[in-house]
Amino acid sequence: MRIPARLSLPLALTLAAAALGTVAPAQAAAPPPKVPEAVGYGGAVASVDADATAAGLEVLKHGGNAVDAAVATAAALGVTEPYSAGIGGGGYFVYYDAATGRVHTLDGRETAPLSADSSLFLEDGRPLAFADAVTSGRSVGVPGTAATWQQALNSWGTRPLGEVLEPAERIADQGFVVDQTFQNQTALNQDRFKDFPATRQLFLPGGTLPAVGSLLRNPDLAGTYRELGREGTKALYQGDLGADIVRTVQHPPVDPASTRVVRTGKLDAADLAAYRVHEQAPTHVEYGAYDVYGIAPSSSGGTAVGEALNLLQETGDLSRVDDTQYYHRFVEATRIAFADRNRWVGDPAAQQVPSRQLLSEDYAAGRACLIDPEHAQTSPLAPGDPYHPGTCAGAGPAVSEPYEGTNTTHLTVADRWGNVVSYTLTIEQTGGSAITVPGRGFLLNNELTDFSFAPLTPGVPDPNLPGPGKRPRSSISPTVVLKDGDFAFAAGSPGGATIITTVLQVLLGRMDRGLTLEQAIAAPRISQRNLKATEAEPAFLASPQRAALEALGQVFTLNPEIGAATGVERLPDGRWIAAAEPVRRGGGSAAVVHPAP
Repeated sequence: MRIPARLSLPLALTLAAAALGTVAPAQAAAPPPKVPEAVGYGGAVASVDADATAAGLEVLKHGGNAVDAAVATAAALGVTEPYSAGIGGGGYFVYYDAATGRVHTLDGRETAPLSADSSLFLEDGRPLAFADAVTSGRSVGVPGTAATWQQALNSWGTRPLGEVLEPAERIADQGFVVDQTFQNQTALNQDRFKDFPATRQLFLPGGTLPAVGSLLRNPDLAGTYRELGREGTKALYQGDLGADIVRTVQHPPVDPASTRVVRTGKLDAADLAAYRVHEQAPTHVEYGAYDVYGIAPSSSGGTAVGEALNLLQETGDLSRVDDTQYYHRFVEATRIAFADRNRWVGDPAAQQVPSRQLLSEDYAAGRACLIDPEHAQTSPLAPGDPYHPGTCAGAGPAVSEPYEGTNTTHLTVADRWGNVVSYTLTIEQTGGSAITVPGRGFLLNNELTDFSFAPLTPGVPDPNLPGPGKRPRSSISPTVVLKDGDFAFAAGSPGGATIITTVLQVLLGRMDRGLTLEQAIAAPRISQRNLKATEAEPAFLASPQRAALEALGQVFTLNPEIGAATGVERLPDGRWIAAAEPVRRGGGSAAVVHPAP
């Protein structure tokens, strides 16, 4: 657990932190407990971290809107959740405008260098091992996060970038209290981090894991944020900060004593200067009385969630079936949706992506014949042909699921005017590339490893191969839901490819299963992605539904933890509910501006 920076530490503690980088647990003030649900007025913030939630809440209390607060929260997560997000990465931003009732989205996904081609991750004609690719300059895409913040503020915000970065700057300067989750994530990366001096100095103080309860400061990142606030994002895309990123990618600063082979990257100044955030229409499907809006490709989140919802509508009213049938149909719908997304979804700027066809009711009506209430299908299923809907047969061989890192972070924010942001940001896997930009205080992403290194199925076109300036496919699924034309709730989650199934399960729990938003987030999760076995959390494997589903032919395998969702909901009386995880990833942090009595 972490202490919000605004709850000032004694001066002596701050000075000690400045000198040593960490503070012994006995000296650090006890941080407040995380709260997974909050109800009240004036706006709401939910994230995985108490410091970040407090940063967003501060902006709301000072008159900022949901976009201002979302950027402030995201910047704070770059300090306290640096292995999941930061300005070295990218993400997808969904905004609900209460005045117009419209949903807008920003694709701030990282891009491949303009010099990249389909052989980016091939050596001697063979794909690199993932471990060799991930910890390298070659895996680093052009970061999109800072540009996303600036474009969101320009389009819908009310505060300048420098102002909304101030809470994060304070946290970075004064430090945050290390919790068990942060230490565990550091331990997972210790072998990688120690090989890069700038990373080791920041995250392995004294060469060891940061102690739980110690204070971790990042004055370099505070300075980087101040530079961005002063100069704007041109500092990254055209200035000295960008030059430092290019130098780090092209000449990874590896410890001379290390035996690690770290491949260089191709990213250069022209790639940074060419980067653009895409504002694009959201995906949209109607689900009963609900309108569900998500992110369109380059992410597969909106199309996969939407297709699964369409498929489930074809099977009948999920609110009227028992738990066994609900889970069975959920598994089968996601099995089909992933068969289709693996074959058809990539960056629409690089090839044709049939988003409209994948989300059509006619296509779902044809594919739904694969959902047999009495029997499970066997994966891998063949994809359908969205250009010729109405038939049940697959179109060619099955396409396997590529590896996708399971980290990332999500935040959800609402303001007193009714505007809402659902924003998922990432540096890919936990710890990203493991390469910290020297003197800048942030890790670079490894997002380009989300590309297929080679065609997943020989002879079948792969929409997710690398290419010049191309965005790798994502599973990020920030979602906004309206009911009868009014805002109902919003949600999202980290978790790599499990993001899609996590978000879908939260949506269905709230819309069909009679759960509150917090209950829908807390419920045991399962994830089927056209794999032979459905991943399931321990609580689900211990439930009565397991045996009933296995009798239908479902097969399960353990996944200790799936996702870490947050969401906000608007109640009919005008109150907000902010909801976050009670346990996963150490629990989340939900808050409202004016708590209801």
